[in-house]
Amino acid sequence: MVSFGSQIDFSVPHIQIRHLNKFYDVQDKQVHALKNINLDIPQGKILGIIGKSGAGKSSLLRTLNGLEQANEGSIHIHQQEIATLNHQDLIQLRQKIGMIFQHFNLMSAKTVWENVALPLKISNFNKADIEQRVNEVLELVGLSDKAQHYPSQLSGGQKQRVGIARALVSHPEILLCDEATSALDPESTSVVLSLLKEINQKLGITIVLITHEMQVIREICDQVVVIEKGEIVESGQVWSVFSNPEKAITQELLNLEQLDLPFALYPEKDNTVSHTILKLKYASEARHSPDLAQILNCFGHSVHLYQSHIDTIQNHLVGTLIVGVADLNIDLQQLTQQLKNQIAHVEVLGYARPTH
Repeated sequence: MVSFGSQIDFSVPHIQIRHLNKFYDVQDKQVHALKNINLDIPQGKILGIIGKSGAGKSSLLRTLNGLEQANEGSIHIHQQEIATLNHQDLIQLRQKIGMIFQHFNLMSAKTVWENVALPLKISNFNKADIEQRVNEVLELVGLSDKAQHYPSQLSGGQKQRVGIARALVSHPEILLCDEATSALDPESTSVVLSLLKEINQKLGITIVLITHEMQVIREICDQVVVIEKGEIVESGQVWSVFSNPEKAITQELLNLEQLDLPFALYPEKDNTVSHTILKLKYASEARHSPDLAQILNCFGHSVHLYQSHIDTIQNHLVGTLIVGVADLNIDLQQLTQQLKNQIAHVEVLGYARPTH
């Protein structure tokens, strides 16, 4: 079994980023790719960085392993500032950071075993150590029987598992994943995400992954950072951000804001409407699910359910209810107060004349 033998210290962030700014010169113009990034990444956790294409995700990832230098600010890994390291120390640091790529980056002329062994051969490990380590990680990713196969003989999911084995063979303390599942089908994605979670739990490796898929964040991450136009606009525990996304970009990425109602929705009350349409958001520990009877009793009028969504994330229930209430004069503040033990957020979406 692969192990590190080093004691995990949870009292300080594994990675600490302060006031990070990154600029690129593009066609005689300066592009501000990363804007005053401040971020603590805990030891042994999985952090997801999500955003649209061009948001700055890849730039942030490349600064973490020293492939690119920040123009301003600092990055500390285990309290070592990357910018102060000499060339040899930077090489040693990179050996503690594994990288998993979107398109696998395997050498087609080498077998699975040879691809995984390559980082150790470059680092001049002895033959016995290479043999032991490669066999260990191939067993860990479930590819011992594919050791003598070539990449062309593998499925996309198997190729990515080879990439993970190669990243693990140097016994890294950090794994950086660059859109590691975006080139995979849903079944292969599920296998790779389960494997990454298993690696995190068994080996205590800190994992930082970038993605544009909220489902990836939902499946395995402990914390999420939303980045837009080079800035962190929202962050927190996954269940918390999913239950009450504050920013429009987060709501868009979550794709939970799509209404599919069987009637027209109007922004103002008039004599043509008969119902107030409300969105109720809740988040609770799984063992304390919301009491629907208590919720409905707070309205004092008939209530119709039009849409619902529920997820179990990090042992929390996170959900949304869209309801129609036959009351056009709801006191939102009073209702919010009445529902505070059950519902985290109440919002009036508009008014309608539903047909029942």
